[in-house]
Amino acid sequence: MREKSLALEWIKDIVIAVIIAAVIVQVVKPTIVKERSMEPNFYQNDYLFVYRLAYKGDHKIQRGDVIVFRSDLETDSGKKKLLIKRVIGVAGDEISIHNGEVYVNGEKDDQSYTMSGETVGDLDETVPNGSLFCMGDNRDVSIDSRSDQVGMVSTGRVFGKVVFRLYPFDRMGRITNPYK
Repeated sequence: MREKSLALEWIKDIVIAVIIAAVIVQVVKPTIVKERSMEPNFYQNDYLFVYRLAYKGDHKIQRGDVIVFRSDLETDSGKKKLLIKRVIGVAGDEISIHNGEVYVNGEKDDQSYTMSGETVGDLDETVPNGSLFCMGDNRDVSIDSRSDQVGMVSTGRVFGKVVFRLYPFDRMGRITNPYK
């Protein structure tokens, strides 16, 4: 009888652990950086946590947030690629890129957090409602909102906000917004 009681305790503990794990995975999604487009802030094989509920309720996507979103680009296996990029403009913002400089609503953007400190391209765009203008921090290699392959990012495609780096351990910590 005691063995049956012990077995039931084990089963109960396992079921509770599975339920807790399932809830956590619905809120926080681990991801690994695969490309170089976010250097020098995120490198290949960085292990990150994406907070999937970051923009629920009254929480709005802000300039400088690092987000993960579903793109129309495809992986080698044919799945839609998840991209990690920084939000540069939100709905209504006027984005201009000229002579290596980025301007948001007429003000020069501080690019000190980027790989080269400048941005290739020439454009004048207004971010439509329900969309975001996003770029990688390694602007020379990033395929982002400057490209027709990605373009403006629909807010409905945002998977979540990058909030924490677990690995490498010497860079472990909370992800901060350079605009704050």
